[in-house]
Amino acid sequence: MNILETDIPGVRIIEPRKFGDHRGFFMESYSAPRLAEAGIDDHFVQDNHSLSAAAGTLRGLHCQTPPHAQAKLVRVTRGRVLDVAVDARRGSPTFGRHVAVELDPESARQLYVPVGFLHGFVTLEPDTEFLYKVSDCYAPECDTGVRFDDPDLGIDWGLNGREPVLSEKDSQLVSWADFDSPFTWEG
Repeated sequence: MNILETDIPGVRIIEPRKFGDHRGFFMESYSAPRLAEAGIDDHFVQDNHSLSAAAGTLRGLHCQTPPHAQAKLVRVTRGRVLDVAVDARRGSPTFGRHVAVELDPESARQLYVPVGFLHGFVTLEPDTEFLYKVSDCYAPECDTGVRFDDPDLGIDWGLNGREPVLSEKDSQLVSWADFDSPFTWEG
């Protein structure tokens, strides 16, 4: 397992090793001891799985606030996504900046998104399946987010002028300027 830093400290790309032959492949997709060696020691309590039928389906930008804030370990098992994490930790030198990583089953890359980040993704192919581990269970009263297209965040979702497929909830999220982040950088 190879663990790579991104431009925002704490957000990491995880590259599991795939072993293949004429039968297919084997891959260790998660190893708590290996991640702990790299400083990722979250206790993941729930796995989530989504299917997006259409390319251009955009989910996000979401987070859960304390006391149910979540770290995430995300991957794609079918299709392809552009996955985005936005630093929402007040006082962080990278506050408001984002990391965008393409994920697909061939590369097997995963993205680790720590607590204190907004998270979202857009599907680049139809029938995309997205799996992710979270460090706390879903709590509707702690669910919040920011509009994906907020100009202050400047995220290029790769839609090339096409309108994304959004949920009603995601189309009504607040702007970055109106988001009262409950997260603080503890640098």
